[in-house]
Amino acid sequence: MDDLVARVLTYNPRADIAHLRAAYDYALASHEGQFRRSGEPYIVHPVAVSALLAEQKLDDATLITALLHDTVEDTTATRDDIVRLFGAEIADLVDGVTKLTNFQLNSNETKQAENFRKLFVAMSKDMRVILVKLFDRLHNMRTIKSLPQEKQVKKARETMDIYAPLAGRMGMQWMRDELEDLSFQVLNPDARRSVLRRMARLRGVAEDEVEKIRYDIAHEMTGEGILATVYGRAKRPYSIWRKMGQRDSDESFNRLSDIFGFRVITETRMDCYHALGAIHRRWRAVPGRFKDYISEPKVNGYRSLHTTVLGRDGKRVEVQIRTREMHEVAEKGVAAHWSYKDGEPMENPYSVDPAAWVGGLSEYFEAGTDVAEFFETVKLEMYADKVFCFTPKGEVIKLPKGATPLDFAFAIHTRIGLACVGARVDGSRVPLWTRLRNGQSVEIITAEGQSPQATWIDIAVTGKAKSAIRRALREAQRDRFIKLGRELVRGAFSNIDKKATDKTLMAAARNLGLGSDHEELLSRLGSGEITARDVVTAVYPELAEAEAEGELVEMRRAVLGLEVGQSWERGSCCQPVPGERIVGITQPGTGVMVHAIDCPRLADYEDQMDRWVDLHWQPGRHSASFGIPLEITMSNDAGVLGRVCTLIGEQKANISNVEFSDRKPDFYRAMLEVEVSNVEHLHRVMTALEADNNVAEVRRHRESEERP
Repeated sequence: MDDLVARVLTYNPRADIAHLRAAYDYALASHEGQFRRSGEPYIVHPVAVSALLAEQKLDDATLITALLHDTVEDTTATRDDIVRLFGAEIADLVDGVTKLTNFQLNSNETKQAENFRKLFVAMSKDMRVILVKLFDRLHNMRTIKSLPQEKQVKKARETMDIYAPLAGRMGMQWMRDELEDLSFQVLNPDARRSVLRRMARLRGVAEDEVEKIRYDIAHEMTGEGILATVYGRAKRPYSIWRKMGQRDSDESFNRLSDIFGFRVITETRMDCYHALGAIHRRWRAVPGRFKDYISEPKVNGYRSLHTTVLGRDGKRVEVQIRTREMHEVAEKGVAAHWSYKDGEPMENPYSVDPAAWVGGLSEYFEAGTDVAEFFETVKLEMYADKVFCFTPKGEVIKLPKGATPLDFAFAIHTRIGLACVGARVDGSRVPLWTRLRNGQSVEIITAEGQSPQATWIDIAVTGKAKSAIRRALREAQRDRFIKLGRELVRGAFSNIDKKATDKTLMAAARNLGLGSDHEELLSRLGSGEITARDVVTAVYPELAEAEAEGELVEMRRAVLGLEVGQSWERGSCCQPVPGERIVGITQPGTGVMVHAIDCPRLADYEDQMDRWVDLHWQPGRHSASFGIPLEITMSNDAGVLGRVCTLIGEQKANISNVEFSDRKPDFYRAMLEVEVSNVEHLHRVMTALEADNNVAEVRRHRESEERP
């Protein structure tokens, strides 16, 4: 307690020390006989939380609340006692923290939404409530090792999902980084140890480099007459792991900029840009790595210039440039509102009060919004992977990060999205594929008679937009898809000696949840949303199962050279068929992966010859069919797709699936999975297709397998 008092007096000589000591004495008496899991007296925790808040130079009321925050929850103390001894303001703050103590994540969605509501209502009344709660969580995470493993995981997940993003949203990025890293240590200790090992390896090599780079930057500042402090800082393991894309490869972790960043703290805003110019004159800037958060601050008030340059020996160096006042906001976030200096509240022109944001959420809920909708809104607001844009009338539209004006249009109304022909962002005309940023104003341009383009599917990000576009495209091309679907289903039913009558298709539609609209069934089949096998199975599950079982038995007999009990499957990389020279690679267990002899993947096993198995196809005609994906580029004219299906049918081959991609006004590409019996059969199908004037290209599509 003496250490805490000494710390408070360094920034607030006018602090009411008697009041602080009275709060300590009351908490000490209330928690008498209580111990933490670590065996320490319980009073250690509230004093530690208060000390953390004192590091942020916060006011007396916040520090006293931290000392008392567990008294009402865990002891015989009451709210009336707190009012009588410490006043209504502190009683309200303690009460707010107490109400958040039972905040749980592992409950159903409605309960989660209610807990979120309590959290934000408490924050809207006084932001210091959540400040105490955040520092309470920080100390608990720093001492989490004393808890049982199950509770550690639960607390860490809750911290990673809720408290860390909330700290970041409130501008306390340092706290977010530490909370995430402490959670990372519990949730994925192996990954963190791996990052730490490589950090130590790289740090040992780079320490001299860091000091040299810091000196170089400081030297440039002095030469330009800029008064600035320059220092290098090591990044946290979780931050590095996330930046590396959660990959565990040494190749992606070999640059100085992977673990170190540099900061230049100047006196004035003008000096920030002056310093940036000096750095860019001295070193070459890396394209696309410059951000000006001074002219366009983040929503939590963060301001800084970010750049990456090629420093000594071409090494990448990340630099942040900001003033001391901006740095204060970057370090403290919302806590800067209650910070003191020399006994007076600090005035910082760059700080942003997020109380308006929290208050807006509370009003949103109190307006009677559906609980689930409120829950989604809160999550959108809290997480940094969202953007918030405005309509010309000032209405806020919330979208995922990476969203485009198309997503914005459909978020307003499906009718507006379908009629969209263009967009203006902040008054300037932009392409529909433009990625929107926080705070931008978006105006959607519409026109009568406009209809969605197939390329919109790749532009849109939100599920709502993609679904509406697909539905509109399906309706626009319904007739063509119905014809194609009828051709696909005819071949599938003929394989089991059945006919695809309208009555049969109506039954299939009912079983697939499409009512009795068999044309809708055919349309979805033709557009690739369902497969012909799905339709057959919906009507004749036994026959479809028997056919599949029969094919499976036939396929098992099709390969010679396997040991008794060994199973096999075709490699998706080359998808060999009878008639092609094959070889097997044994897999963990008893299975064998069959590859064509010219498959590039076999090069990966050149040093593992003990896994190679010499295989041959069973001679003679095979009754089993083997699916081969064919990528076909054809003209976008009426009847062409139907003609392609007819040509395949004439070669006694069946189409089991269709996927469309890369649609253009003149040509488009489709992936057809064609079932053939052998390589000669495949060649006949491809030759027939290549001979058609409307088919520009036919090629056998081969995918890359994941490495074992």
